[in-house]
Amino acid sequence: MKSIEKEYISKHPESQNLYEEAKVTFPSGVTHDIRYMKPFPVFMTHGQGPRKWDVDGNEYIDYVMGHGSLILGHSHPEIVTAVNQQIAMGTHLGSNTEMEIRWARAVKSLMPSIERIRFHCSGTEATLMALRLARAFTGKNKIVKFKNHFHGWHDYVIAELGKHSSTGIPDTTEQSMIRLSAGDIEIIDNLLKKDKDIAGVILEPTGAMMGCMPIRQEFIIQLRELTERYKVLLIFDEVVTGFRISSGGAQKRFNIKPDLTTLAKILAGGLPGGAIGGKAEIMELISFHDDHKWDTSRRISHPGTFNGNPISAAAGSRCLELIASQPINQQADNAAAPLTSGLNQILKNMGIPGFAYCFSSLVWVLFGMDYEGDPAFCTLPHEQIKEAMASQTAQIFKCAMLNAGVDIMGTGKFIVSATHRDDDIEETLSSFEKAITRMRNEDVF
Repeated sequence: MKSIEKEYISKHPESQNLYEEAKVTFPSGVTHDIRYMKPFPVFMTHGQGPRKWDVDGNEYIDYVMGHGSLILGHSHPEIVTAVNQQIAMGTHLGSNTEMEIRWARAVKSLMPSIERIRFHCSGTEATLMALRLARAFTGKNKIVKFKNHFHGWHDYVIAELGKHSSTGIPDTTEQSMIRLSAGDIEIIDNLLKKDKDIAGVILEPTGAMMGCMPIRQEFIIQLRELTERYKVLLIFDEVVTGFRISSGGAQKRFNIKPDLTTLAKILAGGLPGGAIGGKAEIMELISFHDDHKWDTSRRISHPGTFNGNPISAAAGSRCLELIASQPINQQADNAAAPLTSGLNQILKNMGIPGFAYCFSSLVWVLFGMDYEGDPAFCTLPHEQIKEAMASQTAQIFKCAMLNAGVDIMGTGKFIVSATHRDDDIEETLSSFEKAITRMRNEDVF
């Protein structure tokens, strides 16, 4: 057993005890795949701003940030106030509320492409509805998605993302999806020209896995032109990028209007919540119609016990109002930039093969390779990036960083919030240097 693992076990005895109980309650003892780690995961108790604490009293600078939902950091006072006020008025009123209108108004003001919106409980539900709307609106059956782009875990989009990701998915479902590598517009042009049964194209607009495998803006512009030419719907999955890479997401930053947009994470201010929005004529398929001229067989049913939940609406609307009125996005981006350059400088000084790169407030570290290109746009082949993310080195890095007082996403990702300050970045860099020194001493590199 390496000393990194021994230190980890010694620092987290109560987490280890809780994990033993969790293993007989949850599959593999976790409630989300990404939280699984060896020898066991850490159990957290609370968070404040950019920091959080575990059941053993250890303090961490947090770069998981609610899997990307907490751009305002943990327990932002205005979000806490909004949620507490709503809880006192009711957690579920089983009816329409003024709060859901306020929430929708906040979304529409930041994303003008969203003329109508429908709330869900997660990003997975939102992308499922997006595909259904595309098929119903166009009368076509197939959807194009790009390899490694993540759109949730429902049957249509999860296959090819992992070793066992197709388990339990019928072949007929698979046959309705076309998976392509992102970046080559000629392949898409030829496909849309030949196959007239394609309803839509869905993608993460900054690239796969939150932009870890980036795609160029020019490709998105060309994709918009092609989908309009062939009357195919363009679906932006802005579950991650929405309200993060700009106040209006990727579509504002790139000045591109998709037909449909899926949202979650920041949308609900750190609470459960998702949405699908877009052109009124498409979203109209969810509407009820008394007009006898309307073909009611085309209507899409959309129930959901917690759709537009007032607590999520209270948190989400206040979060988006703050983003609209304050330089939240710039603050997060401004913290990510020195973090990226600092990580690269340490790797260079120590002679460790690896590099960091970023887009907006998302930062990645890859080990085992050198890269001299632009840290704002990694040009390495996507499969090479994917392989590095899944390596044993990345798993040990997560453990070593926890020992040093920093929590990151398990794939070497730092999700930066607007609450990370200069001293947090300096402390993070110091912890990073300690962690990779330990890893080098144990011949990980």
